[in-house]
Amino acid sequence: MRVMVFVKATKDSEQGILPSAELFEAMGKYNEELVAAGIMVGCDGLKPSSKGKRIAFDGPGRTVIDGPFAETGELVAGYWIWDVKDMDEAVAWARRCPNPMPGPGELEIRPVYEMDDLAEIMPAEVAALHDRTREKLGRH
Repeated sequence: MRVMVFVKATKDSEQGILPSAELFEAMGKYNEELVAAGIMVGCDGLKPSSKGKRIAFDGPGRTVIDGPFAETGELVAGYWIWDVKDMDEAVAWARRCPNPMPGPGELEIRPVYEMDDLAEIMPAEVAALHDRTREKLGRH
């Protein structure tokens, strides 16, 4: 099962305060463990929401909203994509993570929809289109 692990934003991350060299080193070692275990599919940190934009949809209309965005605790400062056997394994790996923030921090783990989860509602031609896209991305 694939999961996305969100590093929740904090006041510091939204101000663009970067982690210390020690934290970068600790996270680097942790990421190496994830790779060696065959868990990590991808990861990255995100710049503050002040550098971002949101696109709001309302029927055919689109509205562009400039950051920064309110509710810092609901924002994401970084992420991993992991391939784990189940949620218990994801939680076990998350518990080993160095605190990604200088102060209190939080991770959120969310399962990714797999094609099998959608098989009952997805027409065969749409599933084939998704399969071709995944193949082009190297995810079979």
